[in-house]
Amino acid sequence: MSEYFDKSPRSCQECQCMSPLFCLLNPEELNYVDANKIHVEFKAGETIKKQGTFMSHVLSVNNGLAKVYIEGLDGRLAILRIVKATSFIGGPGIYFDQRHHYSITALTDASVCFINLQVFKDVLKGNHTFAEEFLKDFSRDVLAVYNRLIYLTQKQMPGRMADALLYLYDEIFKQVKFPMILSRFELAELSAMSRESAVKILRDFHREGLVKISDHEIVILDVDALRKISRVG
Repeated sequence: MSEYFDKSPRSCQECQCMSPLFCLLNPEELNYVDANKIHVEFKAGETIKKQGTFMSHVLSVNNGLAKVYIEGLDGRLAILRIVKATSFIGGPGIYFDQRHHYSITALTDASVCFINLQVFKDVLKGNHTFAEEFLKDFSRDVLAVYNRLIYLTQKQMPGRMADALLYLYDEIFKQVKFPMILSRFELAELSAMSRESAVKILRDFHREGLVKISDHEIVILDVDALRKISRVG
């Protein structure tokens, strides 16, 4: 997964993988953030943040991929989204209760900067353009979750699995052939169904010539057909 991971920590001024939000900071503000951040490298499978823990930092993903998910009843998980390089992760806890309301786990080797929460709040107060763009970014994330909730509650299982595969194609990799970063169980969590149902639908998609799935990669063979399945639900 080296294409997603660069282990070399850099200052904010030199970093090419920071969130576009931080490009809105002036040199003094960027230095302030740089002096109050911690750079951490994670291996695939390691927990980056745990739901329910105290929110002392906000996160900026420099390299790699990670899943953001909610831990529900009886240990069941619901994957909300996948974050990639240059993604910024805050959350409602910033101004509500200073707790993380979801967990984050690395899907590949990942490089993350932890920025002191109070420092982040200081910058928000002092830079209105930065604050406005942060709110826009946060609002987009919330709307994406709302849209996924509608899809998951109103579509049949084939439509939900088609959405999950199209999400990986359209939003994450932007190509029809990509590595199998999610297990079949995680694809089930992304599409809100049991593992058994997910495996059956993926097998059906494979038999119908829509996708080709191995232990290492997914190839989408018929994007238009998946979009049709997504539309009809």
